[in-house]
Amino acid sequence: MIRIPLRPLARILRARETGQDPDAIEAENRARRHAEIQDRARKRAEGRLVLMALGFLAAFGTVGFRMGALASSDPSEPRVQATGAQILSQRADITDRKGRVLATNMLTHSLYAQPHQMVDGKGAADALAKIFPDLDHERLVKDLTNDKRKFIWIKKKISPEQMQAVHDIGEPGLLFGPREMRLYPNGRIASHILGGSGFGAEGVNSAEVIGTAGVEKAFDGWLRNPANEGAPLTLSIDLTAQSAMEEVLDSGMRRLNARGAAGILMEVETGEIVAMASLPDFNPNDRPRPALKGDPSDSPLFNRAVQGQYELGSTFKIFPVAQAMDLKLINPNTHINSRSPMKIGKYKINDYHNYGPSLSVTDIIVKSSNVGTVRIAQMIGVDRQKEFLDEMGFFDPTSLEMVEAPTGRPIVPERWPAVTAATVSFGHGLAASPLHLAAAYATLANGGRKVSPTLVHGRKRAAGEQIVSPQAAKLSLGLLRQVVERGTARSGNVEGYEIAGKTGTADKPRPGGGYYDNRVVANFAAVFPYDDPKYVLVVTLDEPTAVLGGGESRVAGATAVPVAADVIARLAPVLGLRPVGTKPLPVIEAPPETKVKLAVNE
Repeated sequence: MIRIPLRPLARILRARETGQDPDAIEAENRARRHAEIQDRARKRAEGRLVLMALGFLAAFGTVGFRMGALASSDPSEPRVQATGAQILSQRADITDRKGRVLATNMLTHSLYAQPHQMVDGKGAADALAKIFPDLDHERLVKDLTNDKRKFIWIKKKISPEQMQAVHDIGEPGLLFGPREMRLYPNGRIASHILGGSGFGAEGVNSAEVIGTAGVEKAFDGWLRNPANEGAPLTLSIDLTAQSAMEEVLDSGMRRLNARGAAGILMEVETGEIVAMASLPDFNPNDRPRPALKGDPSDSPLFNRAVQGQYELGSTFKIFPVAQAMDLKLINPNTHINSRSPMKIGKYKINDYHNYGPSLSVTDIIVKSSNVGTVRIAQMIGVDRQKEFLDEMGFFDPTSLEMVEAPTGRPIVPERWPAVTAATVSFGHGLAASPLHLAAAYATLANGGRKVSPTLVHGRKRAAGEQIVSPQAAKLSLGLLRQVVERGTARSGNVEGYEIAGKTGTADKPRPGGGYYDNRVVANFAAVFPYDDPKYVLVVTLDEPTAVLGGGESRVAGATAVPVAADVIARLAPVLGLRPVGTKPLPVIEAPPETKVKLAVNE
């Protein structure tokens, strides 16, 4: 092995001869070597960075290329087709309380295309545009003549007639996929209750049906659960009663030129809803898209019975009266100061007529006196008034089994000064849904025990809280009966049936504040039969106008009450309520004897 000297001998010898330090020469050599080592390390690092950059560039280039390929096609459907994956879509039926089908499943087909397998893409597009007029013809031509496209959805569901028409085209690139779809055999009937459904996870061979609104969405998990073994969801509604209510409401809405209408028929004892309608409505087989602008309540998807928030007017007056009788502050014969106008601070409260210095509690309800009702509310006090209305359910959404129910939260005043307590007592300043009103009237009709609405038939539930004493509740119904017999709801009398109820007419609030002069919401809340309460009916009309004797009237007595009477007349026989005879039965006399002799074969 040859030893390489660490320092040049010549330089060291010269350094020694001249008296220089050899260590300085060694330090200089060492620095030179370190610089060379750093240069080599720097070059190696630069090489590694270049390689890493090239690697990242290649990776991102691959991802970008793949994303471009994905953007130019629809790969999920061909993948499902290639794997043959099946999506289970068995969904339980929905029936009414008598087992009649409201929603079921039907086998249908989807239509898709594979342009690369098509013989005449343009001809197929022309034919499809005739079968499906809603399709964009130009887009069809562009898609079906593009050989690079492997898969195109054309229709997610088609009828047997449409399927046959597509078959007749004879195009091998047009294919069908079997799937189940949700069918509502009764069309528009109970549309807001049922809600509707759509497709979730989809493939060419099947699709998952999911609920999109109403009970379809509220019970979506239950309806899709295979553990139920095909058992139907039985609702509380009666299909015949539902159909009759919708028909009568629609007729009344058109006759009175109303903007909308709602009706609720509820069993007093159970809270089960026998019929509930909102107009305008829709066909759940072809559910419209939600409105993106304008007033949401104008949409046919808006459920006025559950989501509508209305000042309910004089229908509220029975609540302070019932509470005051429960507190033994008054009785039906107690006379109350009714001098009008009544001042609370800078505000004046008036009655429609001047009823003189005093009215009995009975006449306050019969004549619908604002002043008398406010006097009774003042006897109760603000705190007890708020507590009572809260217990009656007017501060929270209803517990109804619909996804729309939470959106129907009442609009409750943030502050509750004396003037608010006064206006709330006669149904202004607090807005709630017709369903809230129906449940509260059912509570009074149920002997004062709270009733919670439900859409499920036969469900066992715990008894509600006692809100009002049975005696006060019975007296309240007696006052409501007087309203129909001789008060503002005389047009609500139905021959053969005793009805108790209260009218309510509330001016509609303006969006920017204040109230309209000629737009109202008219309500009538009824209990029947009066002597043995079984049902509560609430009818609400949005902006009705009745033409009477050449003039116009918007009050509930001329609008909502006659419609409610028609509803009861139609529904009472359906509900099995026997009319009470008020007229003697006609006497059929024996025919007079004649001398005509009949021929007899002997």
